[in-house]
Amino acid sequence: MGLQEGENLSCSVSRVSTLQLLTCHRERLVYHLKSTQCILDNLLQSGFFCLEDVEIVHHTVTKSDQVRKILELVQSKGEQACEYFIYILHKVYDAYIDLQPWLKEINYEPPEFIQDIKVVNTDPISRYCEKLRHELGRDTRFISSYAQREETLLEDFYTDTLMELMNDRNESLGYLESTDQLLGEQGVFNPQAETVFVTGDAGMGKSILLQKLQNLWSTRELQTDAMFFFKFRCRMFNTFKETHQVSLRDLLFKHNCYPDQDLDNEVFGYILRFPNKVLFTFDGFDELQGYPNLADMPEVVSPEEKTHPVLLLFNLLCGKLLKGSIKVLTARTGAEVQRRVVRKKIILCGFAPAHLRTYTSLHFKQQEHRDLVSVQLEASPHLCGLCSTPLFCWIVFKSFKHLHTMNDNFELPETCVTLTNVFLLLSEVMLSRSALPPPGLLKRSTRCTSETFRSGLRPLAAFARLALQGIEKGSFVLTQEEVTACNLTDEDLLVGFLRPVSHYDDCGSPATFEFLHMTLQSFLAAFSLVLDKQAAVNSILRFFAECSKRSSLFCLPGGVCICGSSKPREKDPFKTNEHLQFTNLFLCGLLSKANSDLMEHMVAPALLKKKRNILKAYLSNSVRFHLRGLPLYTTETEGSRVHVLPNFLWMLRCIFEIGSKDVAQLAAKGITADFIKLGYCDVHSADCSALNFVLQHRQKGLGLDMDNNNISDYGVKQLRPSFRKMTVVRLCVNQITDSSVEVLAEELIKYKVVEILGLYNNLITDVGAKLVAQMIEECPKLRTVKY
Repeated sequence: MGLQEGENLSCSVSRVSTLQLLTCHRERLVYHLKSTQCILDNLLQSGFFCLEDVEIVHHTVTKSDQVRKILELVQSKGEQACEYFIYILHKVYDAYIDLQPWLKEINYEPPEFIQDIKVVNTDPISRYCEKLRHELGRDTRFISSYAQREETLLEDFYTDTLMELMNDRNESLGYLESTDQLLGEQGVFNPQAETVFVTGDAGMGKSILLQKLQNLWSTRELQTDAMFFFKFRCRMFNTFKETHQVSLRDLLFKHNCYPDQDLDNEVFGYILRFPNKVLFTFDGFDELQGYPNLADMPEVVSPEEKTHPVLLLFNLLCGKLLKGSIKVLTARTGAEVQRRVVRKKIILCGFAPAHLRTYTSLHFKQQEHRDLVSVQLEASPHLCGLCSTPLFCWIVFKSFKHLHTMNDNFELPETCVTLTNVFLLLSEVMLSRSALPPPGLLKRSTRCTSETFRSGLRPLAAFARLALQGIEKGSFVLTQEEVTACNLTDEDLLVGFLRPVSHYDDCGSPATFEFLHMTLQSFLAAFSLVLDKQAAVNSILRFFAECSKRSSLFCLPGGVCICGSSKPREKDPFKTNEHLQFTNLFLCGLLSKANSDLMEHMVAPALLKKKRNILKAYLSNSVRFHLRGLPLYTTETEGSRVHVLPNFLWMLRCIFEIGSKDVAQLAAKGITADFIKLGYCDVHSADCSALNFVLQHRQKGLGLDMDNNNISDYGVKQLRPSFRKMTVVRLCVNQITDSSVEVLAEELIKYKVVEILGLYNNLITDVGAKLVAQMIEECPKLRTVKY
């Protein structure tokens, strides 16, 4: 059987000899084979080539001719030499990554006899790839975002979340099925751009998603041909001094890892020649201090030029440096990135019910324990809503486990209905864990919550003071000096609120720390405001005031100043950075009447009451201001309408956390419009409890448009008491199922006031459709149904 070069034949290892295989696929091999030295080194050391053969190859001028000459010489050496040649391509994976699909196509499996011949990777580029994979695999094997003292394997607890794909008009294109699709072509609206923008609320799992991507790449399971993976956290760039300058080469290698035995700088040269082989992740874009505008950044086009690291970051994102490389950028909700640099956009929406069941099974291996936890979750739609946020779900499940360890049950306190209560539980778990008796002395702890907080008050207050100092400075990275200045000892650090981080200062010192999560730092900062006995009582409102005067000016080295927006800031106390919003929210929760019994063990009751009263008064005035500032317009069919802003949600969350019926009634009274539009406001299921807490006090009918959010079935259940007054119910594109339609049918048919119902683009089956038909039949005022 003779095969000639150029014939269009489908060859495979099983049908033809390897010698014929090289002939059949000669041009493909010539086109994709970039590194010849590693092949020559191995053919020489194995004895298939002699020095004269190597010299013949080196005397050819072009790389393609060198490959042709190698193929010619290998084939002249016989079948075993050809077999070993292909085995080199198989073993030195990263050096010949472009030929790996070909090896799969021919179903290549190395024969046993050839595996006895050693292959040594002498290619500096693929050696560096292997080193990167090893480093990333080691760094991402364990989940380090939320826990310090335990080592939790990523593969044991990682659970996918809802990843909503958006177009350039911020309209939903559906949901991704897996992390592999994150880098794919689906949903690309700007093919010239190179940045995949992932956004979501705090705790939605953005950092864990990047860790999963990094781990998949390290094990070659990520569907990409990227040979290099460089990861960065944007908060790192805040630590560089204004005078600091660095080259692109040092930025990549110093903050990831350096190549070994690369005297000729081949690795960086390869990166410059083939930037399409590079994948970056930049986590937490919103954490950059100043948060500048990409359009106004000075250009850096030379990879050799030394400049400030922030300029390198932004020129990478804009494609001025390493154009063609792939970037994945994360940021919290509200952080805007110019559309010209965004290739595709994904919003993380948290756990769907199926994800939550999977996550529950991973945490609770015994069926009996899973059933007990599921019963508690199902009994509290609001708790389920909180658990749709992965971080909060982790805290709740950690609390369940702690209660089982201490009390042999899985019952959370009945008061655990707010986010503040969830973080109080986390604090109790951490403080009690640090005070556990030696194993064997006491199986169960009988210490109550107030005793745990009272005995741990000294370190708690110190951590809270440290958190507040960081929030005031806008800093998420804390130095050893700052930790020591708050009188925190090495033993205190074992509590677990802080974790050490590395590569954050110019000297590479690991003696820097960060709180386990931004929301935990906000919670502890609010705790510090409540505990403070020296400051003026009204100082607890400092971050509400800070919201109204925050400057968006950002200055770069050399005197270049950039303004994030040309629009004047409105003095709205609910419009601010999310970490300040959370601090205000936790302040409301800690000063709530429901938590007064606990807080009075740490703060004098009289001082606590003063702080609560001044917060309620400020909140009431702010509510009135906020509602008066919303534009009203009138239509013939729906009456007066108001389209609230996403910041309206923070107002509702604060009211819900403080649990004040008076403030809730005032807010309900202040809503004079007949119709509230909350579409595209990033409303989650847990927010529906806050919304219902206010709307249930409204006396007259109200239309509510909540299209294009993520309230799910849990949210609909929490809104149940408010449906009796609703004339318009719009819940399109909200991940709701037949279960929600059942709740709607029960409530809307009971009160018969609904006039407009919107339910399209949800997960409703024929069962739900029959319930919709029943509502149409039994609700006489219902004139419009969008389904």
